[in-house]
Amino acid sequence: MDYKYIEQLLERYWEGETTLQEEAILRAFFSQDDVPAHLMKYKSLFDCGLQEETLGDDFDARILDSIGEGMEPKAKIVTLASRLKPLFKAAAIVAILLTIGNAAQAPWNYGWDDPQDEYAKYRQQQVDTVNILSPVQAENVTDSVMTPKSEESSYIE
Repeated sequence: MDYKYIEQLLERYWEGETTLQEEAILRAFFSQDDVPAHLMKYKSLFDCGLQEETLGDDFDARILDSIGEGMEPKAKIVTLASRLKPLFKAAAIVAILLTIGNAAQAPWNYGWDDPQDEYAKYRQQQVDTVNILSPVQAENVTDSVMTPKSEESSYIE
């Protein structure tokens, strides 16, 4: 018996050019008991399609139960604090970055002057402040000395 047509179908099958009907012919051929010896190595390839197992009506329910989707999801309570927590975190990060930036910038703004020079400037400011306030204080003192006691008593009566 000549199996040239089956061999041609096998060649087209390996190249991916067979139709569904031609693959059905190959399955029918290899499902027979009398398959030639040189084609016997392909029998297991086409024979496995005949032993298809049906999934059954409860297949979907079994899969959903195994992955846990058959149960109803629990409602998650969302509070205002939990909704605003990311905003608070972002505000804290910004505050920390600004604080670090200001702290790192401070030495360059004020400079690294000599402490003795800084102390001399401070003492000079104190002296200037005293010189400015001294005439005002002296004027207040002279005003209180010049006011007679009799005028004060007349206001009281």
